[in-house]
Amino acid sequence: MNYYGGMAKFCYRTTFLSAALTYGIVVYKTWRARQKTGAKPATPISYLTDENVQYLLLALVWLFMPQYPIAMLPFAIYSVFHVATYTRANLIPTLMPPTKVAPAAGASPSAKPQYQQHPMSDAIGNFVKQYYDSSMSVVANIELLLWIRIFLNVIFFARRSWILIAIYTVFLRTRFAQSSHVQNSFSNFEARIDNLIGAQGTPPAARQAWETVKGLARQFHQATDVNKYINGAAAPKKTS
Repeated sequence: MNYYGGMAKFCYRTTFLSAALTYGIVVYKTWRARQKTGAKPATPISYLTDENVQYLLLALVWLFMPQYPIAMLPFAIYSVFHVATYTRANLIPTLMPPTKVAPAAGASPSAKPQYQQHPMSDAIGNFVKQYYDSSMSVVANIELLLWIRIFLNVIFFARRSWILIAIYTVFLRTRFAQSSHVQNSFSNFEARIDNLIGAQGTPPAARQAWETVKGLARQFHQATDVNKYINGAAAPKKTS
């Protein structure tokens, strides 16, 4: 539990090195697939909107920044589903191939043969289907809590915390624009704070401070809306 010990540091850095290599392979395979199909080269903006690229860059940030053990949790949850999906799609069909189902009586001889997947494959598929959405909500909550954790370090002038919160805010803003789970996490967080602030006995200064924070957050959201800058605002018509 001594996460600043030598072995803990080694495991921490190895975790994010492995995550960066894994996402790097996925990004490279995606790029190679586009090259083979002759698709139009992707722009830097389109690459940055790719979730795999975002987590690749984030893994590199955690690799070189001061330790935040909680940052490993989202990658651990993603790893569970990545391993489960890979096992179901590649390992099980190779090690335990599907068995051919005997045709029903009276079936046409030219009918396409039917195959039955191994029960383990179906079990993994049901697991992913049942727990994926709830797990992604957990990831979104952890990522929000992690931003709060970094912000507290900024208040206490922790080493490189200003750089880290700038990078992580960009990451979280991008995830908010793309993930309904992150949006729900922010909405639930706002509702909880509203309930706390709205309780009787809350000082008016606290309520005013919370309204100021929400106003600044909305201004930041509007100012960093990439689609607004890409699409552009409609030019006002000139009046004669």
